[in-house]
Amino acid sequence: MYFLARKDDLIKTKGERVSPKEVENTLCELEGVVETAVIGVPDEIYGQAIKAFIVLDKKSDLSERTIMKYCTKNLEPFMIPRFIEFRDKLPIMPNGKLNRKKL
Repeated sequence: MYFLARKDDLIKTKGERVSPKEVENTLCELEGVVETAVIGVPDEIYGQAIKAFIVLDKKSDLSERTIMKYCTKNLEPFMIPRFIEFRDKLPIMPNGKLNRKKL
């Protein structure tokens, strides 16, 4: 699958450019994940580390460990989130779009 992302939307980690959308789409394929957002956070070693914010279905019992195993099987090593944070909901702007600045 090919994803288009603007250059400023990409996360530069471990010398690679990663499309947050590609990681988000992979995470959303996991049963129990309702929505997700992926951002780059400053990291002294990698430049940016990948952080995933995940909203789970109320009935889901997914753990961080289970999600990391899934990512290991379905993403390239440099695309695997280094951090995972569970949220009840993601911040949305008045226009209905995700507010990445509030993450």
